Amino acid sequence: MRILLTNDDGIHAPGIEAMYRELVSPSQSGSESHEVMVVAPLTVQSATSHGITFHEPLMVQHEYVNAHMSGIAVDGRPADCMKLALAELWPEKYGRGSMPDLVVSGMNAGANVGINVLYSGTVAAALEAAFLGVPSIAVSMHLGKDEPDFALGAARARIAIDAVLADGLPERHECINVNVPRSLKRTLSRDDAIKAGIPSATTETALPIRVCPMNTHGHVDRYEKRISPHGHSYYWASGNGFDFHETEPGSDVDEVIRGAITVTPLRYDMAREDRMTAWRERLIVISVPNSQ
Repeated sequence: MRILLTNDDGIHAPGIEAMYRELVSPSQSGSESHEVMVVAPLTVQSATSHGITFHEPLMVQHEYVNAHMSGIAVDGRPADCMKLALAELWPEKYGRGSMPDLVVSGMNAGANVGINVLYSGTVAAALEAAFLGVPSIAVSMHLGKDEPDFALGAARARIAIDAVLADGLPERHECINVNVPRSLKRTLSRDDAIKAGIPSATTETALPIRVCPMNTHGHVDRYEKRISPHGHSYYWASGNGFDFHETEPGSDVDEVIRGAITVTPLRYDMAREDRMTAWRERLIVISVPNSQ
């Protein structure tokens, strides 16, 4: 399978390298290796959502990351990377009219669950691919205070990706959001792991994969007020991005905290079909004068 790999943490981020290694290697379950083309932002673009560039050129360069991975770095946002890759960069390599079989966006450093999906550049790149007709999977890993093990997280993500693909590719315009629980560079005792709610090598045989909805509650926003040397007030965001007003049982936030791999189908059509009739009835008698 030919896969286009991108992210929002930048082409030199450890998460995308770990994901690349997993995709180009046969999986532990015996699934095949894949041919992977990397097109990712040159710099960190976290929380840039679905922004795109119109009034500046998109500079590109071939970037040698290390002995295992190289790719094309785009000085733009994740959605820019996807639009440019599918319109120009992929066809330049594989021929006009060709498209990847699948887009994988990630592995992001930090879970993209709940309302974070709206802010995420990782998810935006995957949604852009789905909008343009290529099935996509966004992959993110929940972080803790300890040092993350991206290789372990990517191995878990590969298991989830293989499960998603087991019966064939998703539909052309379908986007699947996958989140992997904390994967740490240390092994907890069984009791400590259970208390922390963190799977570890000593406690897990297999992580459950849960198909679940988004947690649709806002962040508990916090800002630290400071004064500049010139006497002007400014505010620095001090929330942790994972503190929500509420967490619904069985939602993606709840399940990833409990140590499950979460799978959530997403859509880019934001129209509320359930409210169309009510608004048509409300506005049916209103007309706008066609004045010159």
